[in-house]
Amino acid sequence: MKSLLITLSILFCFSGQAQDRALPQGFVYLHHIIPGLELEIRYAGEHNFLGKPVDGYHRPVAILSRPAAEALIKVQHDLRQQGYCLKVFDAYRPQRAVDHFVRWARDATDTLEKPEFYPDVPKSELFQRGYIASKSGHSRGSTVDLTIINANTGEELDMGSPYDFFGIISHYDSEQVTSEQKANRELLKSLMEKHGFHPYPEEWWHYTLRNEPYPETYFDFPVE
Repeated sequence: MKSLLITLSILFCFSGQAQDRALPQGFVYLHHIIPGLELEIRYAGEHNFLGKPVDGYHRPVAILSRPAAEALIKVQHDLRQQGYCLKVFDAYRPQRAVDHFVRWARDATDTLEKPEFYPDVPKSELFQRGYIASKSGHSRGSTVDLTIINANTGEELDMGSPYDFFGIISHYDSEQVTSEQKANRELLKSLMEKHGFHPYPEEWWHYTLRNEPYPETYFDFPVE
């Protein structure tokens, strides 16, 4: 059922540019400019650590600052030469979504998705361990969560842990992953760094453009 919902979400996302809204100057929709990109925008649906759609995510689309998006074009081009493509889970994130995360993190009674997303981390420690914060680089518009997929099958490369899994195994240099999983993480990291991004050590999927255009601005326009 989840795979069906994801497929429907992607079809909805690409069903026509007429649905896309005018974005603030300096931002673009990734599906407009990156051929072959796959989207699985978790926060627009229920398959995420909250178990519900997140405030500010009105459609399963990905938005980034133009410089970050143009850098991703180059990553996608390099991957296509090797038979792979990018899959994006999250990009620009409104501040209202971050505020939703904070409210959720402070509610000790809501642990519906703990078995899948943070089985070994007490919810009370999510702030302390850096998994939840009151400000997110995503809201500055040049941070993206992503992975690599096989261009023919759509299958994700094995990175050792799923997207948004809160635990040591998700740290980029975790010793809990196999040599193949390390190699897959390194492929993503090497290409992202080559084209101007830097990684977040605690999350193998998380990258920010080094010379981001809005380093001090946290935007709050909705994803729609």
